[in-house]
Amino acid sequence: MAGYGRPLTSAVNNHFFYCAHPEGGEMVFREWAPNATGIWLVGDCNGWRKDELWRFRSLGDGNWELRADEKLLPHGTLYKWFIEWPGGGAERLPAYATRCVQDEVTKVFSAQIWRPAKPYRWKTGYAPRVVAPFIYETHIGMSTERMGVGTFTEFTKNVLPRIAALGYNTVQIMALQEHPYYGSFGYQVSNFFALSSRFGTPEEFKALVDAAHRMKLAVVMDVVHSHSVDNPAEGLGMFDGTESVYFHSGERGRHPAWKSRCFDYGSGVTRGFLLSNLKYWMEEYHLDGFRFDGVTSMMYFDHGLGKDFTDYSCYFGGVQDEDAIQYLSLANILIHEINPEAITIAEDVSGMPGLAAPVPDGGMGFDFRMSMGISDHWIKWIKEKRDEDWGMGDIYWECSNKRQDEKTVSYAECHDQAMVGDKTIIFRLIDKYMYTDMNKESRNPVVDRGIALHKMIRLVTLCTAGDGYLNFMGNEFGHPEWIDFPREGNGWSYQYARRQWSLCDAPFLRYGALAEFDRAMVKLFRKNNILSYKPSCAFVDEARKILIIRRGRFIFALNFSPDRSYVDFEFPAESGSYDVCLDSDSVIFDGNGRNDDSLRHFTVRDGLADYLKVYLPSRTVIVYRKK
Repeated sequence: MAGYGRPLTSAVNNHFFYCAHPEGGEMVFREWAPNATGIWLVGDCNGWRKDELWRFRSLGDGNWELRADEKLLPHGTLYKWFIEWPGGGAERLPAYATRCVQDEVTKVFSAQIWRPAKPYRWKTGYAPRVVAPFIYETHIGMSTERMGVGTFTEFTKNVLPRIAALGYNTVQIMALQEHPYYGSFGYQVSNFFALSSRFGTPEEFKALVDAAHRMKLAVVMDVVHSHSVDNPAEGLGMFDGTESVYFHSGERGRHPAWKSRCFDYGSGVTRGFLLSNLKYWMEEYHLDGFRFDGVTSMMYFDHGLGKDFTDYSCYFGGVQDEDAIQYLSLANILIHEINPEAITIAEDVSGMPGLAAPVPDGGMGFDFRMSMGISDHWIKWIKEKRDEDWGMGDIYWECSNKRQDEKTVSYAECHDQAMVGDKTIIFRLIDKYMYTDMNKESRNPVVDRGIALHKMIRLVTLCTAGDGYLNFMGNEFGHPEWIDFPREGNGWSYQYARRQWSLCDAPFLRYGALAEFDRAMVKLFRKNNILSYKPSCAFVDEARKILIIRRGRFIFALNFSPDRSYVDFEFPAESGSYDVCLDSDSVIFDGNGRNDDSLRHFTVRDGLADYLKVYLPSRTVIVYRKK
């Protein structure tokens, strides 16, 4: 590899070579800084002063090394590099640091020697491969109800059991890589190998993963390789006095929208850094896969900004960053070589052809692509039209419009739709009445409408999904309001950076019924493996706002009409008898209980076709299962 003086095959093991490692009674520190003229370790061990005893020696090819008596560097020691270069010098955090902590008073980050007396001992292995992921998207810090930053231990105790009880099989965790600004949601990464210390210790996170695996939950990390924070003091910017250690120099090296640094994926140094990063997270923390953030930004020279991707000229013809595409392919090859059961998911809004196709077939090798357009359409429909004006054909088309040769993950909303300045689906539907009329005695018609549509939107999104489904933490029970991390503009408040689980648990409020519906919906799909069958549109009636969808032996009958219920509504169905297996209007889901769900329904023949006649209440979805 260029700059390393070591073979390409070793690049994925760079984390074993760089930063800090014990060797025969010594602690060996290494760094790659080709523009450096000198490097010193400064820290607790030497009063944070440059000392010749702690000076690195050059190994050539930009590599530097320091060997010190490990007795001088006990567990918990804080340290940094002081790097000098022609014309200057400054303190820097090691590029491959695996533990960084922030001083509570000065807010300054330092690297930390982490060698606990009792290393964590794994109790379980990796999770089995997830064929159809039901993903519960989470953020550790905001998973607590208290006014503060949640911890790994709290999450393990209080949130993991909720996820398992809801029936999800995959936990997707955001913001695990260290980031200096909490409010970035973890997307402005500074230290790519360091687990964010604000949530706890590496051992506590390993216990979380272990507990998840015991609950048959796969753990997927939201990994950020699309860009890096610009901060030189915490991150990799101007690491050795130059801007091109891991990034493009000049304008190409700066993201115009995110104000961050853009990796040079054509550099062997950068590829080794990022590939080694993936291997480290998988092997150190037993992760079962990755959701790659910002893939669209990686694949195009213009980062996909301001493009609608309506024809193939938007994808090809010199607009692609071939280096980034090659890196993504290598990343998928490596991940699946380390663990063939692992899954990879791409966050791509462009719809790049071949993204989720196998590498041998010319694709990039992702297992799944996020169907990001569906959530945009739900927001658009809710904002711009009354629900009585929604198009049934439009809903089916936009929710099911996917390439048949790719696996996709659908969702009605994720964390993006809940950020400050935006609104969740439930908050758009109910708005101010969330504060006054969510008690069961209220029966506000606006709240009734919002709850009914909240259930219908989720079920129609799932029943048209390709191969997986995602829900953001708390949205299953209609968590109120938006997400706003502590910042100067809100008085550094945690009011909107937490999850109020007590709302779901309170028997006198209506939130719990939404969670119960979500649980029943997920259980129905997982138990019957419904996502293994392709959906088809069986019947559409725009005037009466009826949409009938068939998937395997299941029929999903949706009546979006706000005020018209239909007796003996007739639609074509395969000959046989059908039972009701899910009814959004059931009393247990905070509905009106207008149907007798114990009845068995038989098809009738009319001419050459068979039909099912059912009662479809307004604003209701009923799922029928063929016996």
